[in-house]
Amino acid sequence: MGKLERLYDVFGDLLYVVAKADGIVQKEEVEVLERVIANHPWAKEIEWAFNYDMEKNTSVDYLYNKVIDFCHEFGPNPEYKFLVDVLEEVAKASGKVNEKEMGIINKFTTELTNRFKKDLDKLENRNK
Repeated sequence: MGKLERLYDVFGDLLYVVAKADGIVQKEEVEVLERVIANHPWAKEIEWAFNYDMEKNTSVDYLYNKVIDFCHEFGPNPEYKFLVDVLEEVAKASGKVNEKEMGIINKFTTELTNRFKKDLDKLENRNK
């Protein structure tokens, strides 16, 4: 599996983490996920990972750590904006945003942004 394919695999993992944050993956969340990513070129990879995690009832803590570690390693990518947009849509699926779901989305964006800022600082210091 290539790094780009793996990126979309972990997107599916994180979507599962957000959907499962309140303890149960709701039918509406799955429907929104399928609708929002339907035309994305990597939709099958995202859905496969999401469905696999749902079938296995994978630990959300384990998955979150796996996702954040991979994203740190992968580095900045414009597709993170797409991921956050989809995460927010899934979180809104039941009509209101659950605090736990938004907490995960905010934690992810904050951790990723902070990590990339640190990486940029290190790069700038090395180039001085």
